[in-house]
Amino acid sequence: MQKFKAAIKIIGVNPFVFVPHQVLAVIFKQAGRDKGPIPICGTINGISYQQTLMKFKGDWRLYINLKMLKNSTKRIDEEIVITIEFDSADRTIKPHSKFVKALNDSHEAKTKFNSLRPSKQHEIVRYISSLKTEESIDRNVLRAINFLLGNGRFVGRDKP
Repeated sequence: MQKFKAAIKIIGVNPFVFVPHQVLAVIFKQAGRDKGPIPICGTINGISYQQTLMKFKGDWRLYINLKMLKNSTKRIDEEIVITIEFDSADRTIKPHSKFVKALNDSHEAKTKFNSLRPSKQHEIVRYISSLKTEESIDRNVLRAINFLLGNGRFVGRDKP
């Protein structure tokens, strides 16, 4: 586990910290790669987090969300203590059984879903899987299928 201090910065509305090059070198070695999103975990000021390390405009950034640090958007330039390491845990989210059934019932929707970029598929699966009530699940499975068929919006997106 690597440890460093960094000041919170902001780009747009997203608070983040730059990750030092020597820390990145260790994470890249742990991950076996230095491209694409890299799953990580650690602590911020002693509080555990699980996040994805992202490269944006040439710099690797650890984006800080409200789960990781309370009032993070109001803490710009505050120095925080971060531990970080590659997270090898499986982060696969299984699609909800009702969504799988709905896709199997609609060849056209399933074909469209399978043609989406993996990140879009993940976005749909993650959203439906995070819902708590059966009513919400049913309503959003229907919305997702309609979206895939080119009817309406889903998760703030227009037709795929």
